[in-house]
Amino acid sequence: MDINDLRSIITLMGFLCFLAICAWAYSGHAKRGFDEAAHLPFTEDDLPGGDRVGGQSKEGKANG
Repeated sequence: MDINDLRSIITLMGFLCFLAICAWAYSGHAKRGFDEAAHLPFTEDDLPGGDRVGGQSKEGKANG
């Protein structure tokens, strides 16, 4: 076995991995997760009070 055989085997393995990833991405099993991820920007989970995160405002003062 010379270096060209090794290169051919590695190329073939890479192509098979690519096909496996494509098959997984277009399978019905993965569709639900992709649909959920696609709708994440449209969820309304904003906190009341605008820019307050973790119980503190931007200035670092505790809410109270």
